[in-house]
Amino acid sequence: MIILAVDTTTFAGSVALLEKTKLLAEFNIDSPSTYSERLLPAVDFILKTNRMNIKDMDGFALAAGPGSFTGIRIGLSTVKSFSYASGKPVAAVSTLKALAWKLRHPQNHLICSLLDAKKGEIYAALFESKAGKLKEIVPQGAYSPDHFFTLLPSNRIIFFTGNGIDAYRDKIFQYFKDKARFSHRSPFIAFEIGLLGSELLRKKKGVSAQELKPIYFRKSQAEEKD
Repeated sequence: MIILAVDTTTFAGSVALLEKTKLLAEFNIDSPSTYSERLLPAVDFILKTNRMNIKDMDGFALAAGPGSFTGIRIGLSTVKSFSYASGKPVAAVSTLKALAWKLRHPQNHLICSLLDAKKGEIYAALFESKAGKLKEIVPQGAYSPDHFFTLLPSNRIIFFTGNGIDAYRDKIFQYFKDKARFSHRSPFIAFEIGLLGSELLRKKKGVSAQELKPIYFRKSQAEEKD
């Protein structure tokens, strides 16, 4: 199974090409420039380097959110067009779960995925990694930081990951002190999106271009004005 995976939910965007669980190629760039300028060239580079085209894909995996509304829309419309052109299904994957998947470990530990949602909010969830699998402990959603942090156990070590760390590092220390651990792994998650998407596609849980929906936990600014 050949899968093209795309993540445009944060500035740290990435595209990956996988054969089953093997990474064939990956293109990463952390930049505030718009994805309308860099996404298609990145896909084109990866496919041409591997002498493939969109119709060679068995499916697609997309980071469907949460994250930047603009980034999500660009990724969604692009992957929808790929799905239409090839007739192949798409697996919609959560950005928060992919961030946690990057830190999964055979030993039991807690992982908090944290994205800065602006307006004083975060997109967040708490996962437990056990035997290389993830269990959602605190549901994914949009939270005020203080409310979310009160939902986490303060007596256990928690590994924090995501761009929300930069904005709320001091507050994390305030709540969790020496129990807080901060990930030094790269922020690029297209490979993890591909791994999670591959499993969904294998289980026939992919969707058509018409059925593909973003993962939003709150209204966009445009919707709030309506």
